[in-house]
Parts: sequence; structure tokens; C-alpha cells
Amino acid sequence: MMKRLSPLVIIIVLILFLAQHSVRLASWPYLSAGSLMALGTTTGVDKTINTGFDQDVPDDLPTVGSYENLKALLEEINATRSKIFHGSLVRAGIALEVQGAASVKAAPQTNKDYSTTNTQVQGVDEADIAKTDGKYIYQVNNRRVIVIKAYPPEDMKIVSVLKFEEEKFVPRELYVDDKYLVVLGSTYHSIVPIEPKGPVPEIWPPPPVRNTVEAVIYDISSKTNIKKLREVELEGDYVSSREIGSSLYLIANKYLDYYRIMKGETEGLTPSYRDSAFKDEFVSVDYPDIRYFPGFIEPNYLIVAALDLDRPDDRMDVSTYLGAGENVYASQENLYIAVTRYQVPEKEPDRDAAAAPKRVIVLSPVQSDTAIYKFALQRGRVLYRDSGKVPGRVLNQFSMDEYKGYFRIATTRGEIWRDDQYTSRNNIYVLDKTLKAVGKVEDIAPGEKIYAARFIGDRGYLVTFKKVDPFFVIDLKNPRNPKILGALKIPGYSDYLHPYDENHIIGFGKDTIEIAQKDRWGNETGSMAFYQGMKIAIFDVSDVRNPVEEFKEVIGDRGTGSELLRNHKALLFNKEKNLLAFPVTVMEIKHKKPAGITNMPQYGEFTFQGAYVYHVDLDSGFTLKGKITHLTSEDYLKSGRGWYNSGRNVERIIYIGDTLYTLSKEMVKAHDLTSLREINSLRIGDPVVIR
Repeated sequence: MMKRLSPLVIIIVLILFLAQHSVRLASWPYLSAGSLMALGTTTGVDKTINTGFDQDVPDDLPTVGSYENLKALLEEINATRSKIFHGSLVRAGIALEVQGAASVKAAPQTNKDYSTTNTQVQGVDEADIAKTDGKYIYQVNNRRVIVIKAYPPEDMKIVSVLKFEEEKFVPRELYVDDKYLVVLGSTYHSIVPIEPKGPVPEIWPPPPVRNTVEAVIYDISSKTNIKKLREVELEGDYVSSREIGSSLYLIANKYLDYYRIMKGETEGLTPSYRDSAFKDEFVSVDYPDIRYFPGFIEPNYLIVAALDLDRPDDRMDVSTYLGAGENVYASQENLYIAVTRYQVPEKEPDRDAAAAPKRVIVLSPVQSDTAIYKFALQRGRVLYRDSGKVPGRVLNQFSMDEYKGYFRIATTRGEIWRDDQYTSRNNIYVLDKTLKAVGKVEDIAPGEKIYAARFIGDRGYLVTFKKVDPFFVIDLKNPRNPKILGALKIPGYSDYLHPYDENHIIGFGKDTIEIAQKDRWGNETGSMAFYQGMKIAIFDVSDVRNPVEEFKEVIGDRGTGSELLRNHKALLFNKEKNLLAFPVTVMEIKHKKPAGITNMPQYGEFTFQGAYVYHVDLDSGFTLKGKITHLTSEDYLKSGRGWYNSGRNVERIIYIGDTLYTLSKEMVKAHDLTSLREINSLRIGDPVVIR
């Protein structure tokens, strides 16, 4: 235990600590003098080490330093635990996503072009369940990775299968380039090995395990003789990843066992990692190597790792922080991690207790803000640069963007169900390179919340929703004076916005209808909006003050959906080819019924699962070229009325040259891109491993 120090000693320790770390007191709202005193002996990174970064970087973050200091920090968190709720505790991981117009590159060994994963930032790749290099298709398929020679389509065949059934590794996503295949997934290791004799007994509580994020790197110079090069693991849950050039960036989020720490246990409390290129065993991160974000402490570990695939002799760079995140945006130079914090005010909202009915419960408002951490990226290295915060919470990574040195972020503050001063309001903030707010537009669409956001150049686009879909155009040319240029109110909403060109945006979402609500006696009590079929629309923003919904298409009835509405990687779009395609599950109402007392709209019956393929242009909008399904007539008969879960459900659509490929777990189909005539099909089934 640390002895109580005199006030003079505390002041001296504070001065020495601040001089060493250049910490601004204003950024420490949740640290007491006791925590500062405990942290005064921590040491930073040796500043004489060449970091390899071209630009100057700020002083390093303070470190945890020791078990005692970690416990002191957690006690600080516990002091405000009843009032502050961290979004990172709700989610096991972060969805680091990117999207944007798909880039096209020359396919190796062919003269054809091919599709790439739909990404937000050009040059920043994102892992997906299927990719192509212009000749081969690589697909995560259950606990396998299938390598298919796809071009030419007439000769389509499986050339290799990587199986993981006998291992604890579960593949999730992958990257592919000319040299390497990187398979990302999760695995677990028993911390206490058990050597059973005879039948394995059921043990309760079960023995502890170490959950990890794993990346397996392969040499694919020979597609029929794929060689494993390296394995790297981070303890924790998979957050996401990025690949920029030959640099791979991995993010994991590990739950911190608060109660074990408070009980005084000291074993296995810090996260660990493994890099098979240097050591097969796990290496635990030391307390002096764990840093934290002043003022934004989270009872989790955020682990960011980086390695250069072209430098196999370099160790994996691992940074560990006492903290966590929910949404992430990455440019080619920087990584931004956003964390939502919820706080219940100490004072109840003002209300007239005498006038209010006794049975009415008035809920206290929950306030939220978003902390943002900025990291610099360069050739397999990650370095913390700065932090900031804005009011409200972000929807997803599309609510964030970096442009010309500024960071733009859209948030929703308040709650959509409230009708008082704490009702929801939407905002856009512009931050400088040090994450200080320099411009803002607040209180957009009171009573609604953001359903989709997109920043493109000097403009921002927002879709908010409650009963109608306001589509807002925001001028961001002057970062210190952003302003709304125009708005369009139409039925429905968009979940995802995709750029067609600089003056046209494609929205993907749901159509809606507004229905009057009645009580049991038939009296109207208001109205509600109900979603219907899937809606795709083209918004013309040439006249920014008067945006127009130029074209729209509605697919199916209530219940129709697509993975695209929650995962942008399911979209295939190429403007030059006038190509738009995505997987969709269609529900249609075959026999309409009269509305009931509550006027609830009717759900449709399952009629189709597969790919919808459109010709899209600005003359005629959306023209459905055709539908491609892998389901058989028997599958449709088995489905009954509800959604049918099948291994033949189409998950991704890609193209190589003039051939369109649809992929499910059990099949790949190749169609002519112009006529959609089927060229070939390949059953995947359960193939043997080919080497």
C-alpha cells in the first residue's frame, strides 16, 4: 500500500509528472489527485527511437505502469460508474468499415478488369468474405477458404481448399493481393491445459480460455500449393482491420476483468499476443507498455497491431490502451476511433409533480457524447496523435470523414421517443487536425435521428427519419462555417448512401407508409410510419438548394430486406458499366387482408432470394436486367411463407471482365454480364483438399 504523502510532496510529484508527459490538466476530468500521484512514476517511450514517421508527433500518452496504478484507475472509473455508461461495454467489437465507389484495376494474367470490395476511401482496403484477383475467386466458406479458378468461366473449377475443421480457428474475412492471402478469424486457447483420460468430464465452471483475433498469412504464388508464412494473434474480440499497400492493421477489443482486479488477483490481467515469425508462445503486454487516454478511460483494452507483409523480418507492432471503441474511420494516413459515452445527469429534469398523474413515470434524460482518438498510420506502424470529443453519438463509420486536414462527424443527441427539451437532434461538427471543433451545424430535424450519412468532398449528406425521410445537403466548403443548403422530404428512408457522381447520390433503404392509429372505439390517436419494401433511389443534388428524388424503385413488400442495408460490402456498383447489383430476400403480399383495429400493415410471403441486377444511368434510372437465384424449385416449395435459410442463398456478386459471378456457400454461378445468360455453374459442396 502507498503511504499517505504530504500536500507538498503531491505537488512536487505532479510537477515532475506533467513535465515528463506534457499533459494538459484540462483533459483529465475524471482523474483525482490520488490517481495522478499513483501515475507519477510511469515512464514514456524512449523519444530517441526513430519512429519512421515523416511528420512530428505529440508526446506519448501516459502509461498504466503497474498493477497498483491500474487498480487506482479502475477505482476512479467505479466512482462514476453509476452515472456514466460506456458504449464499448455494450458491443464486443467495433465495426471498422469502409465504402465508396469501387475501384477497378487490371487483372493479373488477363486483359480483363474486375470488381473490388466496395470501400469508403480509395487505397484503403477492407476485408470481406469473398474477393477476386481477376482470375481466381477466394471465398470464406464455413470453416474453409475455397480458391476457385473463375476465369475463363467455361473452365471454372476449385483448385485449392484451406480447411480448419480440426483447428480452433474460425475464418471470418480475407484479403488478397498479387502475393499474399490473409485469412482473418477468431480462435481460442485453453489457459489451463487438460489431459483427459477416457471420456471428457463436464467441468463447471468451465476452464478459462483465451479468445483471440488471428491473421494467417499465406504465399499464393502457386494457387495449387498455397504455403503458410506466418500467424499473428491478439487476445480479445475481433474489431476489424485495414490493408493499405503491404501494411496490415488489426484491431482487437479485450474485456478487462474488473472484479478480479478489485479482488486483488494479479495473474493474467493484461492482454497478450503472438507472432509466429519470432515466437510461438504468447507474450503478455507489460503494465508500463499499456497506455490510456486521459479523461476518456474505459474498463477495456484496445489493442492495435500493424505489420508490413513485405517485411517478414520486422516484428509485429503492438500498441495497447486502457480504452475501447465502437466505430472507426480510416484514411490512408490516419485512423480514427470513436467511443460513445452515456451519462445520467445528477439532477432530475424539472417537472410539476403535483400536476403529473401519480402512475406516470418520468424518465431522466440520458446524455451522450463521443470521444474520438486519432492515430497516425505509416508503413506498418501506428502512433497516437490526439483526442477530442463532440456531443451526441455516431451511427456508424459513414458518419465520419477526413478531408483536407479536417475531420467531419455527424451525431444524434437526445432520444427520438421524447417530446420535451431532451428530444433527439442531429448535428455535424468539423474538427481540425488536433480534433478541436472549428465549425458546426446543430439541432437538425428535432425529434428524428440519423439513419444514413455520407461526406463527399465539400458536401455532406444526411438522412433522418421518424415519419418521412428528410434528405439534407450540407455545405462544408468553409469548414468554419458549415451550413444546410437544401432539404427534401419524401416517404421512406435510406440506410446507406452511395455516390454515383459529384451531383447524384444513390440511396438504399426502405419505403414507408404513414397509417392513422385508432383505439378500440375507432377514435384516431395519431399516426405511425411503417416500413414496406426495399427502396433504391437516385437523388439529384445539382441544385443543392432543391435536391430532387429523380428515380426510385421499390422491391417487394413489408419484410423484404438485403444485407446491403446493414453491410455496404454486399453492393456491386460500377458506373462505367452501368452496373448495380446486390443480394436481396423478397417478401410479397399475395392475398391482401383488411387492416385490423391497430392498422398494422401486412407482412409479405417469401418469394425470392438471390441477386437483383440493374442497368443504371441518369437517363432512365434503374432498369432491372434480371434476377439470379441459386435456389431450386424444391427450395421454394420447402420455404413455406417465411424466410428460407439455405446454403444456396446468394451472399456476394462480383465481376471479372464481361462475366458476372454470384456466390453462395454451396455454389458459384457465372453469367454473361450483358445478357445474363448462364455460362457455367460450380457446386462447392464439401470438396477434398487439393494441394
